[in-house]
Amino acid sequence: MKLSTFGQRFSGESGIVQLMDDLGKALAGDEPKIMLGGGNPAAIPAMQGIYRQRMIDILLNEGEFEAALGNYAPPAGDVPFCRALASLLRQSYGWDIGPENCALTNGSQTSFFYLFNLLAGTMPDGSHRKILLPLAPEYIGYADVGLSPDLFISYRPEIAYLDDVLFKYHIDLEHVQVTDEIGAICFSRPTNPTGNVLTDAEVNHLSRLAQQHDIPLIIDNAYGAPFPSILFSDVTPQWDDHIILCMSLSKLGLPGARTGIVIAQPEIIEAIANLNAIFSLAPGNTGAAMALDMVRNGDIIKLSESVIRPYYRQKAEQTLAWIRQEMPDIPCRVHKPEGAFFVWLWFEDLPIPSAELYRRLKERNVIVVPGHYFFPGLQEPWAHSQQCLRVSYAPAPEVVQAGIRIIAEEARHAYAQPSSIPSP
Repeated sequence: MKLSTFGQRFSGESGIVQLMDDLGKALAGDEPKIMLGGGNPAAIPAMQGIYRQRMIDILLNEGEFEAALGNYAPPAGDVPFCRALASLLRQSYGWDIGPENCALTNGSQTSFFYLFNLLAGTMPDGSHRKILLPLAPEYIGYADVGLSPDLFISYRPEIAYLDDVLFKYHIDLEHVQVTDEIGAICFSRPTNPTGNVLTDAEVNHLSRLAQQHDIPLIIDNAYGAPFPSILFSDVTPQWDDHIILCMSLSKLGLPGARTGIVIAQPEIIEAIANLNAIFSLAPGNTGAAMALDMVRNGDIIKLSESVIRPYYRQKAEQTLAWIRQEMPDIPCRVHKPEGAFFVWLWFEDLPIPSAELYRRLKERNVIVVPGHYFFPGLQEPWAHSQQCLRVSYAPAPEVVQAGIRIIAEEARHAYAQPSSIPSP
């Protein structure tokens, strides 16, 4: 069978394919796995109870089940949901938006496929535009969604060494440049994989750069405010005419509903609606139906702040304590946990590549994600990218603790061996 260029590009190996394959096999296999590699949210009992009751209400309320599963949504997504969300954001933050500023997609990954290829790649005049990632590491799912190769340019961060084992990435504002080849700026906040939260000053700087160069600023808000608000530092949610805000229902506990949300200017929303119609006829209705009442009454924000955030904050603190307990003799630093539900482990001067450490852990049924996948667009090699792992602390506490212990054992064994990484 001969594959097209498209077929070869999207049927080959990639970080996101490996991640989801590991997740699927771990969930479906008979052999127990310590699954610390996926982005699946935790099963928070309070939230699960709310969703279970909502599903019962949909089944019992006349016409709701039929509307949710028996009809196509408009190409931009469920109108009552978009209307309710625009109203909530307008009331909460004073943003000048309406339902025409909202579109739904079949998950955030679809949103970024649409947006990146709308704004970058081969242009009508034959030029090639790129997406600027002002700080790497960044989300693994960005790297392979471009229809054309070489879609990203990114920059190394500045590293601030904090107390104890912690460190933090900051944007190197002096070196980040917006040239004519940049079609948009994008970052996640909190950042997946590191849990880093860009400061308001960093966001404002990037916002001004985008305005000065008349390009969009894309903010990936999958873990951020106002929902699911998995944030452990104070930030100001932002939106403006030049900002494209991407949200999701997944990290609220509804990943199976595959509901991405895009808040943007009407011309962007219209383009997304057209893409929805072409690629999938319409986005699914299930997520919108499950969350509609929560959006209408504002509970989606209240529950995010009072249930979801404290739940993950406690898990982050406990996981950090286990790392300190298991790795006192290992040169391992942890990015300061400021949000999301991952710890980003940096094994300084690790004698083996993180991909090899990942392989050894996988042999012991511990699934993590090797760090090298999270650096798309860097212009030169960086040893740091081969020394990191992303570890999820969303699973049950006993699973996370067992995984941390085995990671420590394998890292300790690696440091005891001669280096297998060639000198730069």
